Amino acid sequence: MKIEICLESVESVVAAQRGGADRVEFCADLFEGGTTPSLGAFKTARRHATIAMMVMIRPRGGDFCYSELEFEAMKEDVKLFKEAGADGIVFGILNPDGTIDTERSKELISLARPLPVTFHRAFDMTPNAEEALETLIRLGVERVLTSGQEASGMEGAPLLKKLVQQAGDRIIVMPGAGITERNFAHLQEQVGAKEYHVFVPAPTESRMQYRPGHIYMGGLLRQPEFDIFHTDPERVSTIVSMKGAAK
Repeated sequence: MKIEICLESVESVVAAQRGGADRVEFCADLFEGGTTPSLGAFKTARRHATIAMMVMIRPRGGDFCYSELEFEAMKEDVKLFKEAGADGIVFGILNPDGTIDTERSKELISLARPLPVTFHRAFDMTPNAEEALETLIRLGVERVLTSGQEASGMEGAPLLKKLVQQAGDRIIVMPGAGITERNFAHLQEQVGAKEYHVFVPAPTESRMQYRPGHIYMGGLLRQPEFDIFHTDPERVSTIVSMKGAAK
């Protein structure tokens, strides 16, 4: 069994490794569900950690139906991160009707090879999970990240179990979304997957002493300005210690 940690900072990559994780998914802007990280952040993380790093290729938040220019940027990012030493690529592209965009997916997979590819939770926005899974298998994708087409992995557990059984050894179905040390063992028992995708942050107090309270750097919907969230190595260690513990 493998534990992948979803994160968005160099500090978090180092913390995930310290906690014993098997792999990380390196993103930016998890408030938007994860977007492509900066190449500089990835290179810095690569210098300070040896853990396997999958890199998110997502040019923006929102839906997964991309313009020609957005897709062009995605292709360039795949090439850049591959050259920089990524251990795998994560992406998801859909057609306007919600089905998987196979032609564009083939292009990205070809650019990524020989690196493994994960199709992310765009999968959860497809109209037919079973058909979408077979499409990904035909494309040769190594794994799919999914919450079972629900808001969280726990809520999607019934479908996750079916997808794991449908997949067999043809593709890895990796449950994610809302998985913590409190529900991990229970979800293992219900679903029986080989890999799990978890987000286990903890707030770190900002070093700023001067804090003007009337100025904000983001939009109206915002996180606390002076709380910084990094992966908690203790929470990672707790989940890692629970691998295979379900009976």
